[in-house]
Amino acid sequence: MSGATGVRLSPQDVEALRHEVTGPVLEPGVDGYEAECATFNLVCPLRPLVVVGASSERDVVTAVRFAARHGLPVAMKTAAHQVVSPAADGLLITTQRMKGISVDAQNGTVSVEAGVRWSEVLPRAAEEGLAPVVGSAPEVGVVGYTLGGGQSPLLGRKYGYAADHVRRLNVVTADGELRRVTPQNEPELYWALLGGKGNFGVVTEIEFDAFPVARFYGGGIYFAGEHLDRVLDAWRAWLPTVDEDMTSSLAIQRLPDLPGLPEPLRGAFVLHLRIGYLGTAADGDRLIAPLRESAPPLLDLVGEKPFTAIGEIHLDPVDPMPYYDRSLSLEEFSEKTAQTLVDLTGPESGCTLVSIEIRALGGAFDQEPEFPNSVPSRGLPYVVFGFAVGGPDQADGLRAELARVFDGLAPWATGRNLVNFLSPDEATDTEGVRELYGAERYERLAALKTVYDPANVFRFNYNIAPA
Repeated sequence: MSGATGVRLSPQDVEALRHEVTGPVLEPGVDGYEAECATFNLVCPLRPLVVVGASSERDVVTAVRFAARHGLPVAMKTAAHQVVSPAADGLLITTQRMKGISVDAQNGTVSVEAGVRWSEVLPRAAEEGLAPVVGSAPEVGVVGYTLGGGQSPLLGRKYGYAADHVRRLNVVTADGELRRVTPQNEPELYWALLGGKGNFGVVTEIEFDAFPVARFYGGGIYFAGEHLDRVLDAWRAWLPTVDEDMTSSLAIQRLPDLPGLPEPLRGAFVLHLRIGYLGTAADGDRLIAPLRESAPPLLDLVGEKPFTAIGEIHLDPVDPMPYYDRSLSLEEFSEKTAQTLVDLTGPESGCTLVSIEIRALGGAFDQEPEFPNSVPSRGLPYVVFGFAVGGPDQADGLRAELARVFDGLAPWATGRNLVNFLSPDEATDTEGVRELYGAERYERLAALKTVYDPANVFRFNYNIAPA
């Protein structure tokens, strides 16, 4: 069989690989291939030449060395929430069988293998009274989230990015070597991995700090979309009054009419205010009173919760779907910015996007960590993310609607952005990726890519080409 680049693998090659690894080796057309290649975004399929379902670090090493011998580029996936290329001429390493989790309560650390999702870490860490810097969607993979920085809707403004708390990474680089990377023994590779989003190897295990947090006050409040301007104004005025224990965001949503949704939300145009607060419930009630009073709530789900319920802040979708998305960061969210957002997405706008959310950052997101990394989004006060649901037959219209909204916000946009928020369209734009990191950071990453992956083996990502 051969890929789009003309690379050929004989049946004997594939059979030899099958004997070298303990996990499955799958080719197009065989049972199990489709399931192994499944993605969260159904318009971003994976179609590799061959798949290795790694069940151990040794399997990953073997797969990377096989790819090097045969001139194959390498892709990797766990939960496949961010796929930017079908990897049609490459080797795909899937890691979902690598499920090891170890919690060290004495040192306040957690170690996980490459196939672990946050939903699997949360209960294990909670048993020891610990909380990791997890994001809004607990069903995403730990490694991919962390390599892109990792922005938490609860712990981030107090502790910074998930990447800021990584102690160690085990990574298989393009030469097939397994390296144990710490900020002390390989500071340059450590810097590049954390923010470089899969450009420098296959991470097989990661160790990070967790924090003594067992509960929070938070959740969501839904308002009718007709009150968008009132709630936006109240939120803008309120943001400067709260400290780093409080994290919040707003999502303008046109929800589908699904039986799984509570009655007031089915098929409704709503504003979803999200709250994550580390202080007491009494203080939280007092602090968010101005927001609660800004408009009549349709549904108020804010309250005292265990840390393991962090997914209830955003209530992100958990089932795969076809969608298109865009993102940008804003340098400010002024009265004029807010009015433009109302004009673009409000009741009279004709907007058809399922969701446009704006997250307030700041706090520890702006602080440099003890051990430097390449996360490029420090100092950005707001990030906006939007998505439109539909298949490839609707792609032109959905992309046009995303462009209308995001181009309308361009006067306040900055080139840098959260790495994990890049859409496939944005991630495959070379100049856009350079702008995301900024020239100095990008050039340093490209120079390190020349050292660790000179042939650009790991290129099915937000690619940083070798210098």
